[in-house]
Amino acid sequence: MLRQLDDTQWMTPESLTALQFHQLDRVLAHCEKYSPQFQRRLERAKLKRDDLLSPEGLRRLPVLRRRELQSATDLFCSELPAGHLPFFVTQTSGSTGEPVVVRRTVISQLDWSSMMLREHLWHRRDFLKPLCAIRANIAAPTRRENWGQPVSLLFETGPSLGIPITTDIEDQIALIRGFEPDNLLVYPSNLRAIARTCAERGISLPGLRHIRTIGETLSLQLREEVKEIFDARIEDCYSSQEIGCIACECPDASLYHVMAETLIVEILDADDAPCREGQVGRVVVSDLHNFATPLIRYDIGDYAAPGPICSCGRGLPTLKRIYGRERNLILMPDGTRHWPLVGFDRFREIAPVIQYQLIQDGREAIELRLVTRRALSAVEERDLTAHIQASLGFAFALRFTYFDREIPAGPTGKFDEFVCAVN
Repeated sequence: MLRQLDDTQWMTPESLTALQFHQLDRVLAHCEKYSPQFQRRLERAKLKRDDLLSPEGLRRLPVLRRRELQSATDLFCSELPAGHLPFFVTQTSGSTGEPVVVRRTVISQLDWSSMMLREHLWHRRDFLKPLCAIRANIAAPTRRENWGQPVSLLFETGPSLGIPITTDIEDQIALIRGFEPDNLLVYPSNLRAIARTCAERGISLPGLRHIRTIGETLSLQLREEVKEIFDARIEDCYSSQEIGCIACECPDASLYHVMAETLIVEILDADDAPCREGQVGRVVVSDLHNFATPLIRYDIGDYAAPGPICSCGRGLPTLKRIYGRERNLILMPDGTRHWPLVGFDRFREIAPVIQYQLIQDGREAIELRLVTRRALSAVEERDLTAHIQASLGFAFALRFTYFDREIPAGPTGKFDEFVCAVN
């Protein structure tokens, strides 16, 4: 697949579009047969599968909102092609604080692995050099002999270091300095804290050449800050748990290339019409390889602006800029800051939570804003409080505030799951 991607990236936009809709026909046929929820979407729109097999035709199908995805009881396909088994379940809060559960398959994993390898090769990273990753799914600082999948499946690699994102920033910096990685995988808000602390302390990170940012919107300001502080290049990737890799930064220009071999990405305005170049709109994605969950014209809750044809010569569609939200770092009572893990993946096991937001308005106090399917019992509030306190690593005083339909966005129109309002 990696070899095929090396060819398809140079196809013309017209050729890529033709291949996308050839594949879309296959996934639509499967979902129409095996997903009752998708059958009803077609019926309500008074459409047949064949009506969707062009960009103009696909736009006739109303977009799938996150709330619809949450509430669907018969969404998943009842059968899968043999080569797509087994499936696995992924849960994400996305950029709107609304937990969503999606089934993905081994083909989804193949797509992710291939796109990540493509991105590594685009940016000419030296696999024999050390890699450091700061992630949420790491329990303790861990050294390994190689980079792990997918790179180590095909290439000999150097060692890697994994650092929990909840580690204090100064401790993170000490671990990075001791390991001397060539490339660093990190969330932008975590990178900002690292960069500013290094600047304040006069600390350098020798040997660091590539900074790979994921999981959040990367601001132009942070790009400039990092450029001044470190002799390293930021290389950004846009992805989601439900969809996988959506777009990667071009190695030769300042645009993001959409992974068009596996996805159709639309940027829509308030009237659901395609945005013009540079116009900010909603990101709507159709997954061309997920035969387990019909994610067709799925509004993932992010905003982006479409870009022009890239000067690098690749025919892959482009995004000029990706907008969205940046999670704030939580301020702990001892003055340290780190990425807030709130334990959202268990919220719906404890209580019928539709949407949530945490506002830290004191050194030891947090307002928990909720939209729920019904009023919570005292036991559910107690259990949710205990779970969040355990996830955050401190017994913050939680104050519950309920909203009827939706938690309002901030003054900029963006929604943050976690907002730190104290210094």
